[in-house]
Amino acid sequence: MVNYSDAELAQILDKELFHIISRVADDMGVECYVVGGYVRDIFLQRPSNDIDVVVVGSGIDVAQEVKNAMGQKAHLSVFRNFGTAQVKCKFGEVEFVGARRESYHRESRKPIVEDGTLEDDQNRRDFTINAMAICLNKERFGELVDPFDGLGDLEYGCIRTPLDPDITFSDDPLRMMRCVRFATQLNFYIDDVTFEALSRNAERINIISKERIADELNKIMMCKTPSKGFVDLQRCGLLALIMPEINNLDMVETRNGRAHKNNFYHTLEVLDNVCKNSDNLWLRWAALLHDVGKPKSKRWDPAVGWTFHNHNIIGAKMVPEIFKRMKLPLDGKMKFVQKMVDLHMRPIVIADEEVTDSAVRRLLSDAEDDIDQLMLLCEADITSKNMLKKQRFLDNFRIVREKIEALKQKDYKRLFQPCIDGVQIMEMFGLREGPEVGILKSHIKEAVLDGKVENEPEALKALLIEKYQQIHSSDGAEE
Repeated sequence: MVNYSDAELAQILDKELFHIISRVADDMGVECYVVGGYVRDIFLQRPSNDIDVVVVGSGIDVAQEVKNAMGQKAHLSVFRNFGTAQVKCKFGEVEFVGARRESYHRESRKPIVEDGTLEDDQNRRDFTINAMAICLNKERFGELVDPFDGLGDLEYGCIRTPLDPDITFSDDPLRMMRCVRFATQLNFYIDDVTFEALSRNAERINIISKERIADELNKIMMCKTPSKGFVDLQRCGLLALIMPEINNLDMVETRNGRAHKNNFYHTLEVLDNVCKNSDNLWLRWAALLHDVGKPKSKRWDPAVGWTFHNHNIIGAKMVPEIFKRMKLPLDGKMKFVQKMVDLHMRPIVIADEEVTDSAVRRLLSDAEDDIDQLMLLCEADITSKNMLKKQRFLDNFRIVREKIEALKQKDYKRLFQPCIDGVQIMEMFGLREGPEVGILKSHIKEAVLDGKVENEPEALKALLIEKYQQIHSSDGAEE
């Protein structure tokens, strides 16, 4: 973070865009300020295209004149219901709004809006680091207006509300999610008073739409270390309300002196591991949900201790329910996450034993084009503190990867998908669609995957005839 003087800020804003806005504001006799994230990011030395301008007057009128000053290549969009306007131009997108004060009804986050002063507008901002403003009028060009010491909070890495946090969060509960998101994105800590207000107001999140919550969760997921955000969400009580399935992972049970690991913190470690190697949002969701079936599958077996048999299958069945409730996409993205959750144990099982060609062929057949994403997830899932065990798994994963690459070179889709399909099987034996066709299809597929037969028509037909005769001879014996 760099602490700039007003003169230095004037130099930073010495751009054609801001001078056009400055001239228009002066000609119209109104105060005009760039505010919010753009100002914050100047001090953090982060690139930002999020330009918000507050006018002490009509933001729409100023936007119209700025558009006129820029000529035909600029485009103006007006949103009168919100009192805002947007100018798209060669410099990017600029949002204009009139300074306002807001008040709220408890049952809604939709504010009652009135015209206000710059001070009123800064009071309504969510956090001190987003409440700073820089004047664009010529006489005060570059002057920082920072009534809540947002600059100090930037320096100390602190997220804090400008006014009473209980009022801030109760008025607009989405700010609680934004609080955690900013702390995660910037790697800041949440001020103690602000965090206590998060806990007190957590239940208010229930008036926020699932789409808004999911949008903030996705932004947390795309941070460098999303585990920080999920720990904060869990500590303040928000996670139990928005994603109880993940919150339920935070439990350790001990029996006969044997305890299982805390699957909540394991999950977050896997999520962070994935983030080191992939910016695929949906692979990150798969990491978050990969063990979501463990609470339902947990059993105590005196012979072996705690078990979580079929937690991958249970978890995969939970994915559509979670996505539907969270208003996340129910298309191929959800199916990808479900597939990753379902298959995430397979490479680990292979790597825990002798790595056979047959097992790798089966894995490739089921994972298909998502095999590389699956391997990233499974390698991230190796979080053992036993370094010898961890290294053995990683070495075996390397062998699995080598075999996968070798099979890819041989056009694995053609090799693993039998060249005789269900329609041909029905024609061969005069069958109608039904269980018997499925049995015959499965039989030749297993044989191909195990390398017992060449994937060519004559060999597969011979195998099918043999299996068909076996099925019907056993039927006759039963009679």
